[in-house]
Amino acid sequence: MSRILAACLAMLLSACSYLPPKGIEPVSPFDLQRYLGQWYEIARLDHSFERGLSDIGATYSLNEDGSVRVLNRGYDIERGKWKDAVGRAVFTGDTNTAALKVSFFGPFYGGYNVIALDPDYRWSMVMGPDRSYLWILSRDKRLPDNIRDMLLQKARAAGVDTDKLIWVSHTRER
Repeated sequence: MSRILAACLAMLLSACSYLPPKGIEPVSPFDLQRYLGQWYEIARLDHSFERGLSDIGATYSLNEDGSVRVLNRGYDIERGKWKDAVGRAVFTGDTNTAALKVSFFGPFYGGYNVIALDPDYRWSMVMGPDRSYLWILSRDKRLPDNIRDMLLQKARAAGVDTDKLIWVSHTRER
C-alpha cells in the first residue's frame, strides 16, 4: 500500500512540474501570434538534453488543434550533425498569460514560463518549473550588451545563479 501511495504522490508532483517557481510571474499580456516563429538560444543553464550542442534555436508554429509545435534544433559538435527535437506546448491557463507546458516525451510535460519579454517580441527569458531551468532567447544571433545586462539582472533577481549560464555560439546556419 505504501508503494502505491508513493507512486501516486510522485505522479501528482510530476503533474505540477510545469508550474512556475514560487514568486515568479509569467508575462501578461502575452500574444502567442507575435511569439511564433524562429528564436535563437543566447544562453541557458546546463541540462543533459542540450549538452554538447551549439547553434541552438527554436521554431514555434501553430498545430491544427491550437497547440504550439516546438521544433528545437542544435548542432551536435561531437557527432558533427544537427539534432532535432519536436514537441508540443499548451497553455496552462489563460492564453493571455505566457505560462505553457511543453512535452517532447508523450504525457510528460515541463514548464515553459516566459518571465521577461521585449515589447516588440525581439527577446525573451524563459524559466522552467524551478530556478535551474532558464533560457535567454532572441530573434537575432546576438543581444545588445545593455539588453543582456538587463536580463542577467532580472535573472539574478529571480534567484538564478547566472554564473552558471552557458552562452551559445551561433556560427552555422540552421
